[in-house]
Amino acid sequence: MKKLRMIASATIMLLVLVLVNFYIGLHTWYLVQDWMPGTPAAVFWPVFLIVAFAYMIAMIPWPQSVKPLARFFKVIGSYYLACMEFAIIFLPLTDLLHWVLRLMGYSLTEFTSEAGVTLLLMLAVFLIWGSRNAWSTIVRTHPIPIDKSIGTSTPLTIAVASDLHLGNIVGNRHLRKMVKEINNMHPDVILLAGDVLDDSIEPFIRNHMSDQMKQLKARHGVYAVLGNHEYYGGSISQYTELMSSIGIKVLQDEVLEVAGTYIVGRKDKTAESMEAGGRKSVVSLLEGLDLTRPVIMMDHQPTGFDAAAQAGVDILLSGHTHRGQIAPNHWITKRLFELDWGYLRKDKLHVIVSSGYGTWGPPIRWASRSELIKLEVMLEGSKKYSDEILTAQTVLI
Repeated sequence: MKKLRMIASATIMLLVLVLVNFYIGLHTWYLVQDWMPGTPAAVFWPVFLIVAFAYMIAMIPWPQSVKPLARFFKVIGSYYLACMEFAIIFLPLTDLLHWVLRLMGYSLTEFTSEAGVTLLLMLAVFLIWGSRNAWSTIVRTHPIPIDKSIGTSTPLTIAVASDLHLGNIVGNRHLRKMVKEINNMHPDVILLAGDVLDDSIEPFIRNHMSDQMKQLKARHGVYAVLGNHEYYGGSISQYTELMSSIGIKVLQDEVLEVAGTYIVGRKDKTAESMEAGGRKSVVSLLEGLDLTRPVIMMDHQPTGFDAAAQAGVDILLSGHTHRGQIAPNHWITKRLFELDWGYLRKDKLHVIVSSGYGTWGPPIRWASRSELIKLEVMLEGSKKYSDEILTAQTVLI
């Protein structure tokens, strides 16, 4: 029954995708006919359909000799996804404007050409500004007070990155920037909150991205959890072994004691449907721990805040949503999740959901930015660096 529901959902989604792209293709065809009269439909439609479904074409398991072409298709398909979202918003508005002007008796002989120029200019701005938001990273700092102590008078600095989506689109150049930004924080701990990979591990290995990842430096180590895209890629064992070889521990329903603090790493929620054993509950993960110590948990998808608060988690770190990545998708993620981005205090629990460092699909962001998180965990008895008492003393030379 579950498989039938999945097949039915996939069929409906494919049908919707076909109808949407036919609508976009028809409008593009009108514009091509206006600007290049005589263009044969037999040429236009195959080219348009290849571009429209390039992302799906690239996902087919092609033989090794064809893979470079498939990677090119994935890049083309990624940018088309952004163009498709733009078209879904603005083409109906253009049609509405056409209808209103026709009712008012205006001449529409030049409407197709003028609307086409306007929309293409708007699309160019959309892509340029969206690229800037995707590749230009913001570091967001969160001071987090916790009424627990680990016996230090200085804050615990934790660098957090989620949703890197390393693959054919987000590569070594963006990864190098992340490593530099994080190392400049001089963190005590680095946490990677899932979706380090963009599905397939192949480009991660082919482009030697682990050579960049192993440059991450933290006083007490680097730790990661799985995201849904690691599950989709199907190479979890290979991925965890590769990460372990460069000194990054991938926590799968595991707890480590790090610098007097518990780091809890949950399996992604996807495990509930893709693994026979599912994943452990928060309560079972925290069973037997000394909860007078700080508990920091990574759970890729931002769910189960109440359960985490009741179990005694102090800080919950998530990603997954990208804050919708491209507006107005953030209106959807805001309805789907209790917190889709930013900070939330629930009883004694501090929840932080990152919009992520990389991107899925097009390297485009609107109403969303590429970001890294810097946590300044203020424990009981600790002081901010600016609060430390400075003493002056004469030194004789």
